[in-house]
Amino acid sequence: MARLSEDNRALLAESAYHYGTFFDLHGVGEEYKPFPILDGSDPGEGFVRFTAKMLERSQLGQAHADAARELAEELVRGQVSFMLQPGDYLIVNQRRFLHGREALASGQHDVEPERRRLLLQLFLRDRGTDSVAS
Repeated sequence: MARLSEDNRALLAESAYHYGTFFDLHGVGEEYKPFPILDGSDPGEGFVRFTAKMLERSQLGQAHADAARELAEELVRGQVSFMLQPGDYLIVNQRRFLHGREALASGQHDVEPERRRLLLQLFLRDRGTDSVAS
């Protein structure tokens, strides 16, 4: 975040972004939209809520879109990729790391159901705070 301009960090801290539609969520509260990408903390601190898909799905003004694109470029610059193998689990503390996944290869309808990728999401909440990790 420190590599972003102060102006773009300020734009990313405004509640101007949203992402898609959520369904079949239980016990996590109402959908938060619009939302800020950055929580306004100093660079290197705080929370980042980002997916490149929001660039297509948010109706953004030029300045907010440019700020989000600059962030996306910085995230790609620092990314690390690895392939999970069948049976692998990945647990990510979203307060410390950003994560993503690549699109599946073509021909997915030919993959046997028991060999398909299964993504599950789990939300953990500390009883003493309102913080959320998933």
